[in-house]
Amino acid sequence: MNGPPKVDDGDRAEPAGGAAVAKVQGPVDPSIPPFVGLAKRTQHVPWSDSGKPGFLGSAYAAFKPDGQGMDNLVLKGTSLERMGDRRRLLSSFDKMRREIDAVGQIRGMDAVTERALGVLTSSKLLEALDVSREPDKVRARYGDGKPYKFQYDGAPTCNDHLLMARRLVEAGVRVVSLSYGRWDSHGDNFGLVRDHGAKLDQGLTALVDDLESRGLLHEVTVIAWGEFGRTPRINPQAGRDHWPQVSCAILAGGGMKTGQAIGATNRLGEYAANRPVTFQEVHATLYHDISINPATATINDPTGRPQHLIEAAPMRELVS
Repeated sequence: MNGPPKVDDGDRAEPAGGAAVAKVQGPVDPSIPPFVGLAKRTQHVPWSDSGKPGFLGSAYAAFKPDGQGMDNLVLKGTSLERMGDRRRLLSSFDKMRREIDAVGQIRGMDAVTERALGVLTSSKLLEALDVSREPDKVRARYGDGKPYKFQYDGAPTCNDHLLMARRLVEAGVRVVSLSYGRWDSHGDNFGLVRDHGAKLDQGLTALVDDLESRGLLHEVTVIAWGEFGRTPRINPQAGRDHWPQVSCAILAGGGMKTGQAIGATNRLGEYAANRPVTFQEVHATLYHDISINPATATINDPTGRPQHLIEAAPMRELVS
């Protein structure tokens, strides 16, 4: 006799921001996932992780449409009527197992199935992912980020993904996450940054301008950042190594009071000497921008206890 479903340690972890937003606010449209991850799979897998749902379960994981998954967004040889029949048949299976499901895994699978069927029976998501629908002038403004250089085991510089993100937000996606480039510059730091920096500057500028011209910048927050900075000193390989003591991020839109630099390092760029900003403050600001109050919003953990999304207040310099 089989035992109960095994629960991975990742199932007990804190959910990523996109998963938390999906839980708290839900989808705008049943056919549009609230959380989409555009990161292409990288050789170093963590760099293409859009953020795990943690204890919220698979129902709140990022929808990843890249690669072979795109083929699964199209109905092949099945009408909408037959799809409805299969949906009703599926819902009648395993009733007893669902009733005795102790850890919620089957319920999570149900939610994933419902989301997949909603996507399949609507063309909205597929159209949003199709950047070829954009005018040539708009696509040229973003660029394509090619040729892909310094990719190694990381992500390519897909400027198309920034344009795709704008289209997804317009379609109703609440959170879009993507990995851009490979910034782990242990060698040839300056060659890498000249390549990646120019391409990111083009794509990010185009995205902000595009959102503003469409009247969306006040409603949409754009953030580009990493998990740590680089050493202020150059190593023998002309590279810069890991430096968790200080990092940086760029934010735009979201109704924030932008056009300012918050915090500063010492003269050598070694540590934060003025107004240190924590990761939690940044996350609290992002929640605030999407109309979630980080001081009051909670989600229940596997024991049923409510947990705050974050234990910090939004950055006072950016929000009213």
